Amino acid sequence: MSWARRAVRELGQLAVGLGLAGAGVALAVATLTAAALSLIGVGLPLLDRALSGTRALLDRQRRRVPGPPVRSPYQPVRGGLTARLMTRAGDPAIYRDLAFQFAHFAYAPSAALFAVAIWLGAAQGLAMPLIHAVRPSAIGNYLGLPIDSPGNAWLAAVAGLLVGVGAYWLPRGLLHLEGRLTRALLGPTARATLTERVEELTDTRAQTVDAQAAELRRIERDLHDGAQARLVAMAMNLGLAEELLARDPEAARGLVTEARSAAGTALAELRDVVRGIHPPVLADRGLAGGLAAFALGAALPVDLAVDLPDRLAPPLESALYFTAAELVTNAARHSGATRVAVRLWRSDDQVRLTVSDDGRGGADPERGSGLAGLRRRLAAFDGRVRIDSPPGGPTVIDVELPCGS
Repeated sequence: MSWARRAVRELGQLAVGLGLAGAGVALAVATLTAAALSLIGVGLPLLDRALSGTRALLDRQRRRVPGPPVRSPYQPVRGGLTARLMTRAGDPAIYRDLAFQFAHFAYAPSAALFAVAIWLGAAQGLAMPLIHAVRPSAIGNYLGLPIDSPGNAWLAAVAGLLVGVGAYWLPRGLLHLEGRLTRALLGPTARATLTERVEELTDTRAQTVDAQAAELRRIERDLHDGAQARLVAMAMNLGLAEELLARDPEAARGLVTEARSAAGTALAELRDVVRGIHPPVLADRGLAGGLAAFALGAALPVDLAVDLPDRLAPPLESALYFTAAELVTNAARHSGATRVAVRLWRSDDQVRLTVSDDGRGGADPERGSGLAGLRRRLAAFDGRVRIDSPPGGPTVIDVELPCGS
């Protein structure tokens, strides 16, 4: 039965918390002992090992908390023994770890014993009719109710059932309190979160500036090597045609025809450059229409599903369009896929794009610049990219961008 499995699982989680609390307080005592011995220079290696063990143990505690994961707040530790200990000595998370270890040791045994006692009390109440029938004089009362008759024994069973309902819900509340204690003491502080956010935004800004500079260089290269070269050739042909017009009209006509052809090609290349900056179809038909137009010309069959109640901000539309286009193009070039599915929808203040294919898988942002560059570009929008591409496929890439209320 699902309710029984759930009850056993939650009691098991309380038992795991009890074990972690015992190990944690033992490590806390070892840490304090090693710190005292370090004053005379003999406890430094033990202190380093105790702090490393504490970090590993409490990371396990962070992972078992229900709800959003609790991030490790530790400062990076590098170098030799002295450098590591100096870094840890200045890390506020270490001292909050010690506070948690003693607080958790005070809470976890009480919570586990209380939960077990309530279940035992419920079982006792439910068993009262049987106990009274077998040995009427063996018991006196249950929760203040004298068990001196079969009727009172059945009333005790009803009370035991109510206690069982409370026992069923109690472990969840106790685990919730344990989670709040963990988040309060083992999660990053507001100051640490703010510092991390500032560093992240600084890095994102640098990546955005680099991406913009690379894009400007690409546009300049496309104009210089494409449309500009053709316009120069066209001007030269028209100049020659002007000189030949009086003495050789046929040759002049050929040069004019060649110049007209070059003008058409240059115009097409200029349109490609403009389309690479911001596709006109986005302004005309929105993101759904732009993706539909792209899907019609894609190298692979594209199953497109778009569910957007209204238009997004133009920068977001452009970012999502180019992201979808790049992912579909990558699937066609590298994955060996026969079909691609693109799904785009909005959920509250987030817009999500999922591109999946039936190719060979193995997509890895560490082995190429495409997916890594995509992550850098979307970081400017606080975007997240999750890649699931096991060898053999399929590949599923999920993009999430905040879009406001």
